Amino acid sequence: MTGAKAGLIGSEPKWISRALDGLAEKMVALRRDIHSHPELAWNETRTSALVSDELVRAGLAPSVLPVGTGLICDVVGDSGGPLVALRADLDALPIDDQKTVAYRSSTPGVAHACGHDVHTAVLVGAGLGLARLAAAGELPGRVRLVFQPAEEAVPGGALKALDAGALDGVERVFALHCDPAVDAGSVAVRAGPITAAIDSVTVRLSGPGGHTARPQLTVDLLAALADVVVRTPALLSRRVDTRAGLSLVWGTMAAGTADNVIPEHGEASGTVRVLDAAVWELAARLVPQLIHEIAAPYLAGVEIDYVRGVPPAVNDPEATEAFRSAATALLGAAAVQEAPQSMGAEDFAWFLDRVPGVLARLGVRRPGTLVAPDLHRGDFDVDETAIACGTRLLLAATMKSLRDGIRKDPGLSTTPGGEVT
Repeated sequence: MTGAKAGLIGSEPKWISRALDGLAEKMVALRRDIHSHPELAWNETRTSALVSDELVRAGLAPSVLPVGTGLICDVVGDSGGPLVALRADLDALPIDDQKTVAYRSSTPGVAHACGHDVHTAVLVGAGLGLARLAAAGELPGRVRLVFQPAEEAVPGGALKALDAGALDGVERVFALHCDPAVDAGSVAVRAGPITAAIDSVTVRLSGPGGHTARPQLTVDLLAALADVVVRTPALLSRRVDTRAGLSLVWGTMAAGTADNVIPEHGEASGTVRVLDAAVWELAARLVPQLIHEIAAPYLAGVEIDYVRGVPPAVNDPEATEAFRSAATALLGAAAVQEAPQSMGAEDFAWFLDRVPGVLARLGVRRPGTLVAPDLHRGDFDVDETAIACGTRLLLAATMKSLRDGIRKDPGLSTTPGGEVT
């Protein structure tokens, strides 16, 4: 873990230095406060209040979302300029903090093991910097700060933020996500799908039960369940183009209480992930269909709960180019990497489904470290210089979008849901 001072490789514009002067250590302290007091999805009241206090002190007017947690706050410069949104997530995970640090979680069983504390501190820093620019008459447009609750829940808090108007009038949206596979001081980005869609599926099989000596007189439930668990993922690969990246991976399976008794009930649950939006729509019908087909010869009763999660996060090519250009100018070309696609999911995808934008990977690994704890682990931590780096990245990408303007095809219009009309 390094300290609060941030050293960037690229050439930092003077306006960024002025806007963020004196904020680096303050944002590290904010991150540590949030890290010490993590809150689960839909319960981020303390975190929301902490963020709100910082923004109010900067002369801004944040409003709490109708769900009671999360915030929206506009920074207004040139009221006739474009409107760009920046998003961070607030919630922590139900996991024990295994680190031995001064800012370790004070709440047993809850920890910021995915970097949302960093995302929040980065966006607060960006908001404070943007407020300074607006006060100096140097903000050529408007910026909406969105602090979203419940990213880790399914369905996540993104839809609640959107229902509250988070993207009303917005022309472009940016977000960062911590990446322990990328060094602090660097960022990774790609156009097109960057994270996968995710759904959850639970299958319950039932039969009359019976003696393992006479499976022919009953429904061999464990055999049926095992067949469903093994063959459904295999058949998916023969029913869908493999380039879509569709996968079903089971996480739980339970049935039976004795070795000589065929049970009456069995259950398995898992996640469906896919990179292609059209195949995501197909999967909700195809997966249950295959399960029914596989279970049918066993004469088992079948009950399926298929819960839609989030779509793939798809970065807009034009917005990605703007972000990449701003990041390269700020950090240097060597510090801007091509991000690999991830089968993980991120409910920022709902934002990208409505408005062109970018989800980028913020490097948080200490430079020179070959292996760092992955996300969703109790020992996950970050090189805190990433906070200042992320704040500068958001400012650079935002200002480039506002100054260059956001091109629109006059031959197309979109509905609020993002459909081309």
